[in-house]
Amino acid sequence: MLFLRSLLFWTGLATSTVIITPFVPLLYPLPYNVRYRYAHQWTRFNLWWLQLTCGLKYRTSGASNIPDTPHIVMAKHQSAWETMALQKLFPPQVWVMKRELLRIPFFGWAIASMEPIAIDRTSGHKAMRQITEQGRKKLEEGRWIVIFPEGTRVPPGKRGRYGISGSILAIEAGYPIIPVAHNAGEFWGRNRFIKRPGTVDVVIGEPVHTDNLTALELNQKIENWIEGEMKKISHTPYTGEQYQRQT
Repeated sequence: MLFLRSLLFWTGLATSTVIITPFVPLLYPLPYNVRYRYAHQWTRFNLWWLQLTCGLKYRTSGASNIPDTPHIVMAKHQSAWETMALQKLFPPQVWVMKRELLRIPFFGWAIASMEPIAIDRTSGHKAMRQITEQGRKKLEEGRWIVIFPEGTRVPPGKRGRYGISGSILAIEAGYPIIPVAHNAGEFWGRNRFIKRPGTVDVVIGEPVHTDNLTALELNQKIENWIEGEMKKISHTPYTGEQYQRQT
């Protein structure tokens, strides 16, 4: 039954991708918020379809911590689920992501038209400058920035190495960070076809301001908060063991 329900979800996901994403690049001449609202229909449909077909819901605590002004979101990364859910939970946003994703037919082209900060993860300081320069500009334009500091999906019960680019951006641009913890990987695992029923817990923290903090101190503060919340919401035994990134 899990296989059949998951197959039904994937069928709907693929169908919605074919129907919606080819038109997103065609809307590029329109204002960003108009393009975003159209592209967001893909997210709304698939979260609804996921609940209907696979019984996977979510509950959020800390939603009152989301302000009206742009902030930087730094979130736990366990699955593809949060790439959809964060779009629904937070205002119009721009993502920091690996450049290779833009090459995916239809889906990647749609993402490219939403003006992400697409980086080459092997370029080191160049990628860091790109994040800070483009991130500052987009924040000033009124867009939120979403960063997965671990850089890759991490299995439940483990932690990745937290990259410092989000904290550097926050300090140089002068914008606070909102940390987010969730346990989606327990229901939608990395590269797993099967989606398990249940309720994902999402915890949204209070804005963390950059005052009198170095980038390293700020990054450690974010990591401590996220990983501390993960211990509370994880159903998988939480070891906090470092996860080695897969290429």
